[in-house]
Amino acid sequence: MGNIQSVCVYCGASVRADQIYKDAAVRMGEVLAKAGLQVIFGGGKLGLMGLVADNAMANGARVIGIIPKLLENFEGAHPSLSELHIVDTMHTRKKKMSELADAFIVLPGGFGTLDELFEILTWRQLQMHDKPVIIVNVNGYWDPLRKLIHNIIEQNFAPTGHALFATFVDSPDEVLDILENGIESRLKEPSVG
Repeated sequence: MGNIQSVCVYCGASVRADQIYKDAAVRMGEVLAKAGLQVIFGGGKLGLMGLVADNAMANGARVIGIIPKLLENFEGAHPSLSELHIVDTMHTRKKKMSELADAFIVLPGGFGTLDELFEILTWRQLQMHDKPVIIVNVNGYWDPLRKLIHNIIEQNFAPTGHALFATFVDSPDEVLDILENGIESRLKEPSVG
C-alpha cells in the first residue's frame, strides 16, 4: 500500500441508517483490515462508526478512536478499541484524526461527516496536506455532493483542478485500488452528467 498505513474513516453515528449503508460500513472495516491498514475513526460505538470499528477489529486491524468528551457523554465511546483518545473539543478531534491518517475515507453520514469532509478538503486547498480523500458513494448517497462540487467550480468559486481533491467510488471494495494507485487513479474522476 506504499506510504499509506493508517486510514481515517468519516461516517455517520445514526442507528437509523438504512441497511445498505450499514452493510457498506461492515464491508469497509473488513476491507481495511484485510489490507493491513490501521483504522482511525471518531471513537463512537453507534451507527456506521461502530460497525466500521467492530468489523475492522474482528478482521485483525488496529483501531484508534478519537472522541471529544461531549460526545463520549452523549453517544458513548466504543468500549473495546485498540486505543481511545478522549479530547477536549471537536476541533482537537479533527486535528488529531488528520495527523494520524495517511488517507481519508468518507462513508455516508450527516452534518458531522460533512463537517469533517469539508474541513479536510479545505486543508487540501490550503496545501496543508496532499493525502487522498475517497468518498464512498453507496447507493448514490453522495451524488448531490458531487454535483455541488462541480457547481462550485462552474460558478468560479474554485479552480477546475480542485475536483480532483476527492475521488468518488461506488463501493468499499474500490477503495484499495485508489489507495494503491495514488494520484493516477484519482485522475479518472468521472464527469457529472
